[in-house]
Amino acid sequence: MKVEKNKVVSLTYRLTETDENGALIEEVDATQPFVFMFGEGNLIPGFETNVNNLQQGDAFAFSVAAADAYGEYDLQGVANVPIAIFQNEGVLDTEVCKVGNVVPMRNDDGQHFNGIITAINAAEVTMDFNHPLAGKDLHFKGSVLDVREATAEELDKGLHHRHGDHDDSCGCGH
Repeated sequence: MKVEKNKVVSLTYRLTETDENGALIEEVDATQPFVFMFGEGNLIPGFETNVNNLQQGDAFAFSVAAADAYGEYDLQGVANVPIAIFQNEGVLDTEVCKVGNVVPMRNDDGQHFNGIITAINAAEVTMDFNHPLAGKDLHFKGSVLDVREATAEELDKGLHHRHGDHDDSCGCGH
């Protein structure tokens, strides 16, 4: 059976930056494979294009340019926000407000998104709202473990992908 729309796919992969010899980003093995319903638009475009029409047992290795993955790095995705946002009664919350922390935020329209704190000064906190893999070319190497028909319930409610030790709450997009 081929990987195509509305098929449930299980696969393994090793994700590295740039090429096969690049820095390891993530590895998913057969003990906890990446399981998803193909064709729902929840995967990065370059990944979906490259696994389309593969079959159970097929190995794959391909690179995805940043533009077809998480997009190019956007300097407009970096913003300075008032430090007061991270204060409670004038005291800075140092558990939340520290360089490297990923902080859930909400804009004026109520939209939720995450930002990484990259710098802190007396008046402002610099936050990067780009995806952590934005601007990076990616390389995937793995194999297709299984391809099956989706159940009626999966077609009706969707299949929340899962891999590693978590489910689609990760927002990882791959």
